[in-house]
Amino acid sequence: MKKISIIFSLASVFTIGLFSCEDSSFLQVEVPGRLNESEFYKTDDDALQATTAVYDMMSAHYNANWASMYFVKTMPSDESNAGGANNGDQLGYQTLDDYTLDPQNDKVGAVWFNCYQVIYRANKIVKNVNADNALKERLVAEAKALRAIAYFDLVALWGDVPLILDEVLPSEYTTITRTPKADVYAQIEQDLKDAAQVLPVKSTYSEGDKFRIAKGTAQAYLGKVYLYQEKWADAASSFGDVIASGEYALENSIQKVFSVAGEFGQESLFELSFTSAAGYDWGNFPWGEKPESNIHVQLMGPRSDFYVMAPGDSLLGGWGFNVAKKKMYDAYVKAGDVNRRVVSMLSVDELKAAGGDWTTDNAYDFEGYFERKYGSFSSSTSGPINELNYTTNFRMMRYADVLLMAAEANFRNGNESQALTYLNQVRQRPGTALPAISPSGTALFDAIVLERQLELAFEGHRFLDLVRWGLANQELSPLGYVEGKHNLLPIPINDIRTSGLKQNDNY
Repeated sequence: MKKISIIFSLASVFTIGLFSCEDSSFLQVEVPGRLNESEFYKTDDDALQATTAVYDMMSAHYNANWASMYFVKTMPSDESNAGGANNGDQLGYQTLDDYTLDPQNDKVGAVWFNCYQVIYRANKIVKNVNADNALKERLVAEAKALRAIAYFDLVALWGDVPLILDEVLPSEYTTITRTPKADVYAQIEQDLKDAAQVLPVKSTYSEGDKFRIAKGTAQAYLGKVYLYQEKWADAASSFGDVIASGEYALENSIQKVFSVAGEFGQESLFELSFTSAAGYDWGNFPWGEKPESNIHVQLMGPRSDFYVMAPGDSLLGGWGFNVAKKKMYDAYVKAGDVNRRVVSMLSVDELKAAGGDWTTDNAYDFEGYFERKYGSFSSSTSGPINELNYTTNFRMMRYADVLLMAAEANFRNGNESQALTYLNQVRQRPGTALPAISPSGTALFDAIVLERQLELAFEGHRFLDLVRWGLANQELSPLGYVEGKHNLLPIPINDIRTSGLKQNDNY
């Protein structure tokens, strides 16, 4: 199923003071014919619409400034450069990439805001939907899981954050404070445990409901939350539940995972989905709004000013952001990892050898390599204008990630044998075809670190992995990373000014 476009308006969106007094005044204007909120959330259909609105908001990227959680997590890593036309093209991403960001960064502010929009909508369901039948009970569980995922992103990227589980009146904006991350994590754990007790397993969902959170999704995110808190035994147990369920399996290759045919496949635990149903052209694309297509794929395509596609390939030109680094290419080469490299990256030399071309030696931020995992492929677009109608899903959680997190949790918990089993499952899938390895001790941990780098490249995991492992300074300081500052993002300036939130250190 691709993302559902819905006509559904909540009474207002909690923004923790992101609106000024003038901005928020429009919320008080009566809308003729609008359904009173007290009359909503009553029926099964109401609950379905409200829950779909949470998913819809979670995949609401662009929204006037091209911001996405994917880019915000990826730009600070050592996998890719911001790219674009020059150092002023999408400045928010340039400063994330170069570690020169400040609290006014528009991408950081937009992603923070969107997380709280997701939470606001989820809170409405948890509070107002009476779970008096199985469907409503499941929908409340979905809302709790989605709220937990949003809070996990917030606490992982910003540390202590406001924990909001109910509506906040405008008069209370200035009373909001940052909640200690241990307390936020406790709420995330509780939401995911509650959800896992109720949600069905993936295989019981109909084809049209494959986008929904399943039991295994909640269990996997619970394991990830434990992992980030170094609760190794709990993490190993949660991942073990997912693995033992038999609901998930590795695809034969990463290429299958990231193909259109692989969307919601056997390796998928959670995806944000997009559609080309609107058939956008340059006249009707919702500039300044939330498109139904995935415009970020167009952002990531090789910069079309200089790119000539190779015959037989389907990678179309784009706008040249998120360009792969030589360091990432070299990591694949050093590991002898050819199969995952060719799916994930393409060098200029390989492009030319295949009959294509790159017509400049002077492209901004370009080191000679293109990212292909979220490639601008012709097979992932349909509509009158390719650039505006990519349907590529963002893969938020997949089974290979679960296996590698399980390997880490078991290693940390003293079970090296089990850790090796999970690690080698990922290495030996047919489409990867690397030999089994048998390191121990520190060498085994290093192998897990490398395997995550190679398997999960360009998926938005690397930066947070390096921070939680204590390796960020080692790997990222040549790029401008400063330990004690850039391990967290700055609290957006509007929330500092209007809500009085305390800023993270050194911003």
